[in-house]
Amino acid sequence: MTLTDTKPQSIGATRKPTIFVDGASGTTGLGIQERLRQLSDVTLKSIAEDKRKDAGAKRALMEEVDLVILCLPDEAAKETVALIDGMGAKGPKVLDASTAFRVASDWTYGFAELTPDQADKIRNARKVSNPGCYPTGAVALLRPLVDAGLVPADYPVTINAVSGYSGGGKSMIESFEGGTAPSFELYGLGFEHKHLPETQLYACLTRRPIFVPSVGNYRQGMLVSVPLHLDALPAKPGAAQLHAALAKRYAGSKYVSVMPLENAATKGGRIEPEALNETNKLELYVFASEKHRQAVLVARLDNLGKGASGAAVQNMRLMLGLSEQ
Repeated sequence: MTLTDTKPQSIGATRKPTIFVDGASGTTGLGIQERLRQLSDVTLKSIAEDKRKDAGAKRALMEEVDLVILCLPDEAAKETVALIDGMGAKGPKVLDASTAFRVASDWTYGFAELTPDQADKIRNARKVSNPGCYPTGAVALLRPLVDAGLVPADYPVTINAVSGYSGGGKSMIESFEGGTAPSFELYGLGFEHKHLPETQLYACLTRRPIFVPSVGNYRQGMLVSVPLHLDALPAKPGAAQLHAALAKRYAGSKYVSVMPLENAATKGGRIEPEALNETNKLELYVFASEKHRQAVLVARLDNLGKGASGAAVQNMRLMLGLSEQ
């Protein structure tokens, strides 16, 4: 259902836009609320704890706000979106942080740097799906190379990643902080990780990639890596070509930085995952050996920042016509 927009696309200085975060008890919801409280140009609305499951009370609040940010399980998110759709012109814009709508054709994907016009699509959208943390890194690395013809759409891509345990939900957080979890583990080895569909779709891959996620015994921070045999690629690119395609895509970006090749070379063959914690930044690296004709592309981000709450606030500002921060 397409809603008729009777609320302003851009909120003027006379009135601060209002926002309701539905489901603010998880790490993403708490992170979004904390970031919103630090902003002076928006007003955060809340609902009484005993009214959170009251559909009537929730509907009344949503009729009053400009934007609802959903931090709910998939099924609960679908129920709330159905409620918003039923509100017609009174319904707010909606930004969903679950996986429920990330590959839905009538939703706009909330990775603003995906393509040159993606930020404008988000500005004009009523429904935006906030990206997953792993896909943010993987898509950022792969999409420009596929678009440039350096990586074929049907290339057998492998994506490896490690995240802090905060991305694994309440039970994982409790197991690590309670000392019962291992120091490190691979997971998602059933080849059905929930982030695979969006990664494949927005990286424009026609062949399903192999994705091997892992979790380490630290709270937050993420590395996503893609190994490449350069001579197995039709164009047989060098490191400079890969780097140039990435640099061209993200030139002028506020949050995504393509790190210089010489910077990558001087890191001693090592990179750690926590350097961007508490930021909305995403760093992209090309590590390569011309001698061996091999490369590893690496994305570094905060899984709770650009991988979740930070991206949500960035999308919120776009959807409400607010300036970039």
